[in-house]
This record gives sequence, C-alpha cells and structure tokens, in this order.
Amino acid sequence: MWGIIPAAGRGSRIQPLAFSKELLPVGSRMDAGTERPCAVSEYLVERMIRAGADKICFVISPGKTDIIEYYGSAYGSATIAYVVQPQATGLCDSIFRATPLIEPEEPVVIGLPDTVWFPEAALTDLPDDRLSFLLFPVETPELFDAVRLDEKGNVLEIQVKRPDASSNWIWGAFKMPGRILHQLKELWLERQCEDEFIGTLVNEFLARGGSATGVKAGKAYVDVGTFNGYRSAMTLLRRTSAARPPRRVRSVARPPNPFSAGVAAEPASGEQKRERL
Repeated sequence: MWGIIPAAGRGSRIQPLAFSKELLPVGSRMDAGTERPCAVSEYLVERMIRAGADKICFVISPGKTDIIEYYGSAYGSATIAYVVQPQATGLCDSIFRATPLIEPEEPVVIGLPDTVWFPEAALTDLPDDRLSFLLFPVETPELFDAVRLDEKGNVLEIQVKRPDASSNWIWGAFKMPGRILHQLKELWLERQCEDEFIGTLVNEFLARGGSATGVKAGKAYVDVGTFNGYRSAMTLLRRTSAARPPRRVRSVARPPNPFSAGVAAEPASGEQKRERL
C-alpha cells in the first residue's frame, strides 16, 4: 500500500522557520534509549505504516531538500520516495503528482503532514476497496473540510471551509484503491485543474455517480500549521502520553537533526533507516 504525503506547501501560517514546516519538532521520541525531538510529519508516517503502508511518497517543492535529508530512502519498514511539485498550487495538484507511482488495484492512503491525531490506529478502520474518509469531531468545523453523511455513513457533501458548516465531523485522512485516484485525476484534468481543494473535486465526483464513505473513527485532531495549533498539539501529546506507556524505539542509524537553526543537517544515506518496535 502507498501513502501519499503532500509536503510542498510554504507553511506561511507558522513562519518564520529555519526548516520545512513538516520537520517542526512536536513532542519527542526515544531513539536508541535517548529522547529526541519528533518531527510533526513523523506522526503521520508512523500511522500510515501501522495501517499497512510499505511505500510512502512525499510530494515536495524544489527547495525542500531538508525533508529528503531527514527521511532518506526508508523509515522503519517503509520505502520512501519523493516527487516534486514545482509550485504550491493546491492539494489536488500535489496529490496527483504521485499518480504515476500508483497501480490501479493498489490501495493508497493520503494524509496531511502538519497534523497530529488520535487514535494512532484509526487508519486501519478504512476499507481498501472504495473511497473513504477518516473523520474527526471538532468544535470549529468552519476552519476545516466538514463532511456531511447520510444515515448509512455515505458521504453526501464535503463542505470546504464553510462558515455555515452543518457537520462537526471533518476529514483528517482518506483512502481509496489506485483506480479511483486515477479517476479523480482524470476528472480534475477534465475540469481544467480548477479544483484546489480535494473537497470540491470529490463533490463533483459524487454528483457524477461516484460514492464515498465516512468513518467516524477519529477522536482528537489538531492542525499544527498555526502557533495556537502547535500549542494545542503539545497539550494533546502530553495528555495522551500520560495515558499510555512510552514508545520504545530502536535506531539503526542516527537521523540528521534539522531543528537547529544555522546548522546543516547531515544527509541520510540510502541505507540508513529508523526502525520502530
């Protein structure tokens, strides 16, 4: 299974940073018995691997070489690939840059690298054979993409950052077979690439007879793309870490540290990887 991580955005809401926003240190992890900062995107990578992803594609902008230096060619049991989005022109464009890698019958899961959410295993509740959205309850759905469902859990509409959102359930990740990803790309191209957000494209997909499912398996969701979101994420991590035993991590090779401003990160070789236990 592939995981696609759109990581070409500028992160303007939380600038200035000395590194890509996907490497923002949020919480910590144990690395060979030593506590180290954890990049915010690692939470998504680990959740994708837990759901069965064995290949992960970061879609990056030309200047985000620090992401390549940080992750190298592998993370745990997953191979890492990179695709370049020349300009940050929206989520749809970013996701569809990875479609040449995806076989029609291979499942693919997509998430946002500047978010932290629980439970960690929630992606395992999404089916492999249809378009499905992992949903989380929030107090401010107008800031996100709210998902309206019927009584059977079928998606009726995605309300993209609407002040009159009628649902407090938002999507935090989604999954589908590769053939549906290719269908969505074809529809996007037919619409002259006018869709910036995946929600408007999915609405058109539904209007033309497509279907999607919403799965209310999420419990807590934080967008770390703002300073307030960063503080909320730290609070959430403290609360959840107090409720479970600490993770044990065995490191095969020490990862580069991109967190110190003015210090160049040591490139990761193709053989370096971190393994999670």
